[in-house]
Amino acid sequence: MKLNHLNLTVNDVHAAREFLEKYFDLQTQHTRGHSFAVLFDDDGLVLTLMKGTQVSYPKTFHIGFVQETEERVNEINQRLKDDGYDVEPPQRAHGWTFYVEAPGGFTVEVLS
Repeated sequence: MKLNHLNLTVNDVHAAREFLEKYFDLQTQHTRGHSFAVLFDDDGLVLTLMKGTQVSYPKTFHIGFVQETEERVNEINQRLKDDGYDVEPPQRAHGWTFYVEAPGGFTVEVLS
């Protein structure tokens, strides 16, 4: 069995959608104004974004995008830095990893 659908409540659907498309190659298949979006990855994941006014995830909550190589993690980290995101360099933990606060009010982990 494989988890293949996740819904995130976000405070800015449009910004979150653009972030996920730009850095993680998700593809938007459907939107409903600025209140709802359906995104897909190339492995069957369906990620829906729903507009909420009070987005408050626990401190440790995050979604993750596993990369094939450490070099790819480094590339994404640098792209985010170049675009003005406040990200620490990747570090060795449970993999080669870093975290970024995504537009919309949730955290993303990038790791290999």
